[in-house]
Parts: sequence; C-alpha cells; structure tokens
Amino acid sequence: MNLLQDKVAVVTGSARGLGTCIAMAFAQAGAHIVLADRITDPLEAIQADIERMGRKALPLAIDIADLESVEACARQAQEHFGRVDILVNNAAIGGPSALLWEVDPAAWRECLDINTTGVFYCCRAFLPGMIKQRSGSVIIIGSMTGKRVLVNRTAYATSKLALVGMARTLAWEVGPYGIRVNVISPGPMEGERLKWVFETQAQQEGITVDAARKRLADASPLGQFVPPENVAQAAVFLASDLSGSTTGEDLNCSAGICMY
Repeated sequence: MNLLQDKVAVVTGSARGLGTCIAMAFAQAGAHIVLADRITDPLEAIQADIERMGRKALPLAIDIADLESVEACARQAQEHFGRVDILVNNAAIGGPSALLWEVDPAAWRECLDINTTGVFYCCRAFLPGMIKQRSGSVIIIGSMTGKRVLVNRTAYATSKLALVGMARTLAWEVGPYGIRVNVISPGPMEGERLKWVFETQAQQEGITVDAARKRLADASPLGQFVPPENVAQAAVFLASDLSGSTTGEDLNCSAGICMY
C-alpha cells in the first residue's frame, strides 16, 4: 500500500540511524526523497537503494544550524522536484552530559542551535512552498527526554521539549493552508547515541553499562527498547492521509516508558 505515492519528502539527518530508516520507509511507501545531511559520504549508497525501489532521491548537503545552508537546500529541493510535500526534522545531536552548572555554555548553545533553532530554520525555509500549494506535513522528531527526567542532560531535554511548543503553535499558524505539524517523541533506540548514554551514565554513577541498560529497559511495560523501524512507520502514518485530522500532536513511541 503506497501511502505516500509520488510525494516528495525531505528528511534531515538522513545519512545514518533513524534518519536513514525514515527515508527508506518513506521510499517503500512510494515517496521520492531529499536526503539532507551535514555528513554526505553515505548518501550516495542510500540514494542507490532508494532508486532500486523505483523512487527518486536527491542527496544534498545541509547544516541545519546555518540559515543560508538550509535556505540553499530548500531552493535545490524545490528546483529539482518542483514541490516538497513532507518535511521530517530529524537531525539532532546529543549535547553535553553534565550537571547544569558544569555545562560549557558553548556546548549548550550548540545543542539548542542544532536541535531547536535548526528545526525553526528548516520550517521557515520549506513552509512557504507548502503554503503556496496549500498542503503539507511537517514532522518533528522530539524525544521522551524532557518529559521524563534524564539526569545530566538538561541541554538536550530543553532542546527537545521546546519542539512540542513549537509544533503546537505552528500547527495553528499553518492549519488554514492545509498543513499539519506533529511531533514524534521516541524512547531509547539502539545505536551509537544510546550506547554513549549508557557508557556516560555508568561512568558518572559508578555502575556497569549493563546495569544502566537494564534500568531503562525495566522502565518499559514491554521490557524493551524501541526499534527505529517503529518510529519510521509512525512517521509514515503522520505524513500520510491516514492522519489527515491529526495536527499539533506529540506522539510517544517509547515502548511505554513515557505515557504523557
């Protein structure tokens, strides 16, 4: 079932991890993909995988913390495909791990510049085209962190929870143009970032990495972490007409670790 047949989707941070997973899920659902990332080396291989499905893919370099870079990416996407139907704001960093009063201000600013202001830049650049065509779906990848405490991660928590307020307000601003805006808040997904979180917690708390892993898994009613494919399919749903009456929502995809 091609829920996104011939739609054009921009996925930031698509060179690895969840971003790649979302790009592939969208292509499988029938979309053409703009692969946008600061890291460009893997994009050619991902492009080839998408094109083998019979879809089109355009790899573009983007630094979402730089407005000129974002605007250039938006222009290139519009010129190449003629329209953008879906914007997935996925690119983000983990930020510093320290008590708030020990956080380097430069690291704090970098985290907010990329995770929050970067989403503002992308929405600012891509929304005018959606407004002109009077349709579109904006998906913002947030995090359960910010709603559920993660000690020593104040910068990341601040950057991610701010996205919920942004999405709710933006949903009202663009709703009259037929554009929907939603957040997905994933729980812990296997990968380098989660590995780093566990290693950092273990070092800071004097526990083993396995103990840190078990503590978080035990917080899930399902006793598990989140397969990135589940988050990608949630994004397909929010990008498709199946969620045509859904906007301003914050969808938890956390294996039950966060239920609010």
